[in-house]
Amino acid sequence: MTENLKHDGQFKYIEEGQGEPLILLHGLFGALSNFRETVDHFKQKYTVVIPMLPLYELPVLETSAKSIAKFLTKFIDFKGYNKVHLLGNSLGGHVALIYTRKHPKKVKSLILTASSGLYENAFGSSFPRREDKEFIRKKVAVTFFDPKHATDELVDECFEIVNDRNRVIRILAIAKSAIRHNMAKDLPNMDMPACLIWGKNDTITPPEVAVEFEEKLPDADLFWIDECGHAPMMEHPEEFNRILSEWLDLRGF
Repeated sequence: MTENLKHDGQFKYIEEGQGEPLILLHGLFGALSNFRETVDHFKQKYTVVIPMLPLYELPVLETSAKSIAKFLTKFIDFKGYNKVHLLGNSLGGHVALIYTRKHPKKVKSLILTASSGLYENAFGSSFPRREDKEFIRKKVAVTFFDPKHATDELVDECFEIVNDRNRVIRILAIAKSAIRHNMAKDLPNMDMPACLIWGKNDTITPPEVAVEFEEKLPDADLFWIDECGHAPMMEHPEEFNRILSEWLDLRGF
């Protein structure tokens, strides 16, 4: 998807389709390709936008989920969007929640899939074993129900990231900031329609996290995907797209 990447001022992003803006926010190890089939499906009805989040560009002391949400604010203002649909996976969901707390009138709908913001299992103390590619492969495989999705390409991408000291420092800073920043008390104030799409076998943001999101958000619908881990839009793209399409139609979007 990088061949369609637009460079505009300080921003890099994918933008395809026409209609209301649907902004896709990737996770900590996310890539634009994670949403390939999501873009292809929804660009028929929406302007689908994936901003590249500055996971590795911010000064270390300013690298946090909140700082990335400030970047999203600048991006949305730069594009001149009045109302947006926000779809976030993992850390991207957390960024969407922080933005929504600050700018509720600008969010038409909130779509969370395996979102952090309440509780998540991180890589843990064993994370820094950077030299061991098979260790990285096992960690990547934990993201999915079916380890076949931990492709060589995906493992190589993660291996490259964790062998870059500057990136690792920022990844750890973002992960720690996300864990510290629990949003449970903020959720009852987010009264826009919310769609929660969760893998029943997610071990990073497990099913009880989805249930708590549903309980605390005033207008949320929760949908489960069987045999699915932490990246439903990658592991079961057709079912993910069907669930979200039907929900958006039902909600009149």
